Amino acid sequence: MVLASTSPYRLQLLRQLGFPFQVAAPQVTESIDQQVAPELQVKYLASQKALSLGAKYPDALIIGADQVFMDARGRILGKPGNFEQAEEQLRQMAGRSHVFYTGVCVYDSAGGQSLTDYTTYRVTLRSLTRDQIHRYVRRENPVDCAGSFKIEGLGIALMEKMQGDDFTSLIGLPLIRVTEMLEHFGVEIL
Repeated sequence: MVLASTSPYRLQLLRQLGFPFQVAAPQVTESIDQQVAPELQVKYLASQKALSLGAKYPDALIIGADQVFMDARGRILGKPGNFEQAEEQLRQMAGRSHVFYTGVCVYDSAGGQSLTDYTTYRVTLRSLTRDQIHRYVRRENPVDCAGSFKIEGLGIALMEKMQGDDFTSLIGLPLIRVTEMLEHFGVEIL
């Protein structure tokens, strides 16, 4: 089993399932195209991440994932990358609802078969002051997270409401769907 990701959040999530796996950086350049539906983008990138490691791991189940969110204005956004962009994202998100799209792919490199899907999760942020946003970003450093918050940490204090079937999809790896996909390939989690 291989997790095609450099995300410490996905690593932590996959550990919850309690089976051994390796981690490898996927060989994919990520970009956001505002003309392509978010669910198609995350499915494509999740698949490309998993497939990119097929030659290096020719007899493995490889898990790839990707996440973006659509803000209330209909723009597709990803990771902010720095403090200033994180604060700007949160200022624009405050007091509004946004939908996160998380794509996941499980690729059987030995058999050449893959399953790819996506999940959605809606969050509504509270109204926030510039100072609250500034303090949050400096305390939690969410520059590597789509949406500029870490829901598993202090980011929960930014929320007014959350809606979805699997909260782990908001963190970056929908474990309910991953479990179903792995079972398709004969991996019994329980």
